[in-house]
Amino acid sequence: MKDLGEAAYILGIKIYRDRSKRLIGLCQSAYIEKILKRYCMENSKRESIPMEEKLKLSKLQGASTPVEMKRMQNVPYASAVSSIMYAVRCTPSDVAFAQNITSRFQQNPGDLHWTTVKNILKYLRNTKDMFLVYRGDLKRELRVSCYTDAGYMTDADDLKSQTGYVFVLNGGAEAVRVRKFISGLGVVPTIEEPISIYCDNTRAIAIANQSGITKGARHFRAKVHYLREVIEFGDIKLEKVHTYDNLADPFTKALAFPKHSEHTKNIEMLPASSLM
Repeated sequence: MKDLGEAAYILGIKIYRDRSKRLIGLCQSAYIEKILKRYCMENSKRESIPMEEKLKLSKLQGASTPVEMKRMQNVPYASAVSSIMYAVRCTPSDVAFAQNITSRFQQNPGDLHWTTVKNILKYLRNTKDMFLVYRGDLKRELRVSCYTDAGYMTDADDLKSQTGYVFVLNGGAEAVRVRKFISGLGVVPTIEEPISIYCDNTRAIAIANQSGITKGARHFRAKVHYLREVIEFGDIKLEKVHTYDNLADPFTKALAFPKHSEHTKNIEMLPASSLM
């Protein structure tokens, strides 16, 4: 076994570490360049957002004529979506919503679906040198919090809504699982306190905090009341946050450039120049 020093690359992820600033940055520029070449997008136009705002995609837009089906058979749609997914799971979480939407049409994609996938690749080309940054601050007490949001009927085919969430350390069953995991590590003194879950829906917070069956909510499944249980046990607490300050917003809908850019900064996706 040979000691190679501090890790600089692992699984295609570049690691930048500054001990004096107590931060670690992760970047996948090499991997993104690789997939751009794979799909002949290395010289493409750059995009400022991964997905057009208010764009509606459905299975009805899939290839429907013999000519369209034959053409789409030569398009590496599923491969491109999978390549993007690996990037999303590691660093550029700001394209998670767009990747999730386009992954639904792998069985029979159409021209608009493929155009949307290429738009994601164009955005990745524009942001390939961005770092996902993790910080530490000795002056701040370690504290876990969560932001959650729901997008109304984001699945046009099954008429389902979509939930997104972001956990922040220093800066719900999932919340309970994270709380138990960190409690076992013994490094976050405040973990025994309820985890704050920030939500931008006042009515949802009110229903969750009420003990009885609420008028207008009798159709909810019984398992929904689990949320009330963990609130009562002191595992979590719900707090109101304005929509514009909700870090989970870009995981449930496509945003216009100003808002998308702001959220990207808020989740610590930053250019390399800001780390040096």
